[in-house]
Amino acid sequence: MALLQEKKVYTYADYEKLPEGAPYQLIGGCLVKEPAPIPYHQILSSRLEFELMKFVEERDLGQVLNAPTDVYLSDTEVYQPDILFISKERMSIIGAKKIEAAPDLVIEILSPSSAYYDLRHKMHVYETSGVKEYWVVDPIEKGIEVYQNINGEFRLFNKAYRSGLIHSALLEGFAVELEKALR
Repeated sequence: MALLQEKKVYTYADYEKLPEGAPYQLIGGCLVKEPAPIPYHQILSSRLEFELMKFVEERDLGQVLNAPTDVYLSDTEVYQPDILFISKERMSIIGAKKIEAAPDLVIEILSPSSAYYDLRHKMHVYETSGVKEYWVVDPIEKGIEVYQNINGEFRLFNKAYRSGLIHSALLEGFAVELEKALR
C-alpha cells in the first residue's frame, strides 16, 4: 500500500474528488493506495461472496456487495471491504454513491499490503462504528476468524484453519466449509 501524503488529513470531500475507480481508501485521514489483488485473493473473494449471496438471496435477508464499494464510516474513514452484507431492515443505508453507515457484516481478505490496516486500524473502526460481525480471511494460513460485536467490542466467535466449518453469529444457519472455500 502506498500513502498519498500531500495534506496532513484528508476528508471525504477530498476523497470524492478522486476519479471513479481510483484504487484508494481513506484510512485515518490518509489516502491509501492499494495494488490490485492477486488472483488467489479474488478467487477466495468470489467463492465466499457466492456462498453468502446464495444464502442471503434464498432467504431474502438483504444485500451482499463486494469491492470496490465505498463504505462511509466517518469523514476520515471510507473503506472498500472485500465483501459486505446489509440486512433487509437497513437497506436505507445504501446511498447513490456509497454505503452511508456500518454494514451488518464485513469480510476482509488479508493481503500483504493491507493486513496491518485490516487487523488493526480498520478492525477498530468497524468495531466502534457498529459492524455486527467481522470476518478476517487469511489466505496464507488458510483460515477464517469471525468476530462478533458485543456491546461495541469485537469478541472472537469462531475460528478455523485448514479444515472445518466457520459459522456466522449474525446469520443463523450460514456456514462456510474451509476445505471448499480456501482451496
